[in-house]
Amino acid sequence: MLPTIRVKEPIALEEHLFTIIRAIPIEYLLFAAGLLIFASVATSKLAGRLGVPVLLIFMLVGILAGSEGPGGFYFDDAWLAQLMGTIALAIILFAGGMSTDWNYVKPVFGPAVVLATAGVAATAGLMGLFNMLFLRMSFLEAMLLGSVISSTDAAAVFGVLRTKRCALKGTLSPLLELESGMNDPMAIFLTMGLVHLITNPGSSFFDLISLFFTQMFFGITLGLVFGWLIIRLLNRIKLEFDGMYPVLLMSLVIIVYAITAAIKGSGFLAVYIMGIYIGNSNVIHKRSLVRFSDAMAWLMQILMFMTMGLLVFPSQLAHIIGIGLLLSFILMFIARPVAMFLMLAFYKFSLKEKLLISWVGLRGAVPIVLATIPLLAGVNEAQSIFNVVFFVVLTSAALQGSTIPMVAKWLGLGADMLPQTVQPLELNAENINSVLAQIFVEPDSFAAGRELVELKLPPETLVVLIERNNQYIVPTGRTRLEAGDRLTLLGNSQVIDDTKHLFASAPEKAKTASPVI
Repeated sequence: MLPTIRVKEPIALEEHLFTIIRAIPIEYLLFAAGLLIFASVATSKLAGRLGVPVLLIFMLVGILAGSEGPGGFYFDDAWLAQLMGTIALAIILFAGGMSTDWNYVKPVFGPAVVLATAGVAATAGLMGLFNMLFLRMSFLEAMLLGSVISSTDAAAVFGVLRTKRCALKGTLSPLLELESGMNDPMAIFLTMGLVHLITNPGSSFFDLISLFFTQMFFGITLGLVFGWLIIRLLNRIKLEFDGMYPVLLMSLVIIVYAITAAIKGSGFLAVYIMGIYIGNSNVIHKRSLVRFSDAMAWLMQILMFMTMGLLVFPSQLAHIIGIGLLLSFILMFIARPVAMFLMLAFYKFSLKEKLLISWVGLRGAVPIVLATIPLLAGVNEAQSIFNVVFFVVLTSAALQGSTIPMVAKWLGLGADMLPQTVQPLELNAENINSVLAQIFVEPDSFAAGRELVELKLPPETLVVLIERNNQYIVPTGRTRLEAGDRLTLLGNSQVIDDTKHLFASAPEKAKTASPVI
């Protein structure tokens, strides 16, 4: 059994918290809010140098500002925390979809879907079995705890890799990116379904099967339909001010989530698929839309992790340290590895690749947000479940987050990351059957040392810009390419893919960045 936590008598938000807030001068409140966000951003630089995920820093800032920290701010409103978490997750998932290159992740779509659905269910099931056998929890509560901690955090994983300038070889990066973006809806479905079974004893597991197909069907369908409609709207509405386009897009993200969730679909899946659809289409002001979405996603992550930090009481964590460490160990070294090896048994991944996929199971904000659902539903031991989940997330962030680059290089699957640049070019029109893409000229490639005219590129493909030593060159046919050049090509995406071999070092493929945005 989980240790029983004696929770302080909750203070009514309307009667107490608002009274205190209104008694504080507005300028003091604004200063405190700005200071917390500034502290989160400023300390993220330290987190990068230490090799730990910034989410850990954001949560620690929230804890320090809480009632048991120097800040002394009492906050125990699970409903408000869940509301903020839901809005934040919708925006974060949409921004993740917007920055996903479909051509980049398409080759691993099959295994990513398997890991994001059956893999999450298997992880939850294995953790639930452990909870039943060793913690002596009831079946439903054991499975509920397993489901809450079953999803991973893509932003945290790739944030750590970027700060350490470490890339992953082969198809590992797109696989983990797509899996992490798609596994949240499955974890949310399992959590909500199990809470429904616990609070409604007359329900059956057949209700979950119906709910699963309903959520997935409406999530996928409405994501595609609204994505198509929003592209047409953005390209034809002709707003007077360019700055209104990102605002319009964010409002539509919230609307799409709400509509999908209202008809029992997966709102998170809908906004993620909608983001992929829009991000891989020709949309007016696309670069500014992506940048705004990315900035909003970071702001939402800061607010969400800080809120979850405020919601926890550190004194209560002392009662579950032993259980938290044990669950973390089982999750990181048994449950996820076993689930990943089972799911990838029929795919051509090496043993080292499977080991790395198993280790890159960093937990983030989703489990903490999901842990508020049992709190609001009045599930027995809900407060203990929340505290255990929070501790597992902290442990995962500290241990896995700080060692992912080291493990990747130890397995021979890490590589130096190419510097990321944003070209001063953008396609800002509809109905153009072309994309802007970047290709890196490898040292031993066919193209290195040759003039552009010698490459005999297809006539429908143009090299419109060359970046060399932080300088931009507008090329002609007589421009001689050098190793390390980053070319911006304009043309059909398939035709551009067919020219990659010219710029690659044999037998490697060309290192291609995402389409320019």
